[in-house]
Amino acid sequence: MSSNLALETLNTVVSNAITLISQLEAVVGGIAPQKVTDASNGVVTTKPQGTADPIDALSLAHDSVALIKAHATKISLLIINEPFTPTAITSVLRELITGPLPALASAVQLCTAERYTQTLQQELAWQGGRVLRELRELLSKIPNDGRILSGEKKDSSVGSAAGKGSLAATGVLWAACDDVIAFSKRGFAGNLVHKVEQFRDMLKDIMEELKEWGEETGDDEDDDDEDSPEDDNIDEVTGSLRATHISASQNTQNAQDMLDDLMNSQQYIPRDDPDKIRERLESCLKRLRLTSLLYQATMKRRLKALPRLPPTPESKITARLNEVMPLLKRIPDCFGSLALAFYELDPTEIDRLMDQCFFDAFAVSKLLVKPWEGQKDEFTDWALRFQVEVKKG
Repeated sequence: MSSNLALETLNTVVSNAITLISQLEAVVGGIAPQKVTDASNGVVTTKPQGTADPIDALSLAHDSVALIKAHATKISLLIINEPFTPTAITSVLRELITGPLPALASAVQLCTAERYTQTLQQELAWQGGRVLRELRELLSKIPNDGRILSGEKKDSSVGSAAGKGSLAATGVLWAACDDVIAFSKRGFAGNLVHKVEQFRDMLKDIMEELKEWGEETGDDEDDDDEDSPEDDNIDEVTGSLRATHISASQNTQNAQDMLDDLMNSQQYIPRDDPDKIRERLESCLKRLRLTSLLYQATMKRRLKALPRLPPTPESKITARLNEVMPLLKRIPDCFGSLALAFYELDPTEIDRLMDQCFFDAFAVSKLLVKPWEGQKDEFTDWALRFQVEVKKG
């Protein structure tokens, strides 16, 4: 093949690849919140012959993204090293188009809310879309003039005026691929635990911010309820649950930034406290701590007991999870709004939001009071005690 024809073929294949990626982005992006999906929206998926077992969406996502990362690495090297070889790049692009790209879109579609929960469906859709977006950007940097990239087109960093170069684009794509691989390796139960860890970290940050805010009044009162009799009852049941370490997350950092901004502008509780803000704060902190323990107990006694692969629809486990996970996500947001109401010394809004926060926490304990199989276990007793204690607050 002549060099001119090889370059022309490459440019055509690049254009086709970018068009395909854009189409797949639309498919993946169409998996909207609260929407139950199937695997019939533009990408054909098949089941292995001779078996009734469905394809594992997480394994398919892992394998397809690992291949995308490997092929993208080859392209990244081919466009910056002499000699520039259009035929080699064309070959890699064709492998991408016929294999891992449609496989990734299929994996996202197979990750249905009915089987994997809406939480994991939306997370994989977002992460898969990010991989496609970053790959499209890298492919757009493939030179169409037959010369390798050099200078700013290769070396510009993320955020530079010239836009990120091919090496930086490759690094961002690697990071997106690694996130999907980590997501896939955590499995069904591991990802749900990971999400609830993030929510619990947000609760802990809000609790610490509220404690610090309450201490800014200059009063000598102690807002820490570590030794309250009610908490002693909970402590006896939870035992080692309190020792679990929760890692930081991006969501936690966002919540922390929001609370830091609020702390710079809020008022403090007046010493005469005519609206009994401090009394409300003490009640809130106590029950907020109990809610944090609820998250910890949920992870250990319910989510870690789930199988790595999603259960069959007949088990009804996923249906229960689709009820409880949105509540677990909503509660930290509600507490964030409650913190703002405290900072504004708004007793009416404080009361309204406290009722909402603890109503949701109570609902979580009700939904999870029974184990996945059977009628009662250790967590059942814990949840019933939690309900009593949170009502006392």
